[in-house]
Amino acid sequence: MSFKAFLESPRIIYAILGVTIGLLLIVLLWPAPRADDALADKARVSAAVAEALRSNPEMVVEALQAMQARQGQMEQMRASQAVAANRVALEQDGNSAVGGNPRGDVTLVEFSDYRCPYCREAMATVNALIKSDPNLRVVYKEFPILGPESLIAARAAVAARSSSYYSAFHEALMTAPSPLTEETVLKIAGSVGINVSALQLELRSPDIEQILAANHALAKDIGINGTPAFVIGDVMLPGVVSLSEMQRMVANQRAMRAR
Repeated sequence: MSFKAFLESPRIIYAILGVTIGLLLIVLLWPAPRADDALADKARVSAAVAEALRSNPEMVVEALQAMQARQGQMEQMRASQAVAANRVALEQDGNSAVGGNPRGDVTLVEFSDYRCPYCREAMATVNALIKSDPNLRVVYKEFPILGPESLIAARAAVAARSSSYYSAFHEALMTAPSPLTEETVLKIAGSVGINVSALQLELRSPDIEQILAANHALAKDIGINGTPAFVIGDVMLPGVVSLSEMQRMVANQRAMRAR
């Protein structure tokens, strides 16, 4: 974004107005030792503030940038604390499919939706990461947020979470064209080797809805509101992440554990 566009954005305009109003309030509330000097003191301060803003408009932008940086740091800290508090639910809940090396020393948790185009893009990156790192463990959290088709596919994936064909099913669902009806999903399951009759029986289990509800609650707790989203250690990474960035985060986790 250009500096001009930055200054013209509604959020920045409101923030600048807020800072300016705050400075004016200081001027208006400025204490004076004697009543007859109050107006003169306020006028001098008001003029000084106006001149400072006129001469150095960038100081407002710098103040806003510093404030945004502090807010970002605080949000990252809150997210890290929430992730740490939910470590077991993220990595060891027993209700999520596990890929890569089940005994791996570093765990990558992925929240995804089968109708999300960015999740499809991320799948290739995760698969490349698994291929390049034989000691990586991956936990798949079904997180349907894009409508009925997402929910149908997610329910079937949860039902198939213990199947040795889960990875193939996951990839087939992620690349399947719309619409993802239950009939289509069951056909896909059969095509990758899953026992369709057993899957249909499992789909009727109330555990499926409970697991999905738990995934949504977990996502809310750690600040995930979109897909894909990844968690490595105490770090939550929203959106599509490059392979090199994922490799760097995994390496950081290994380095921290080695200390």
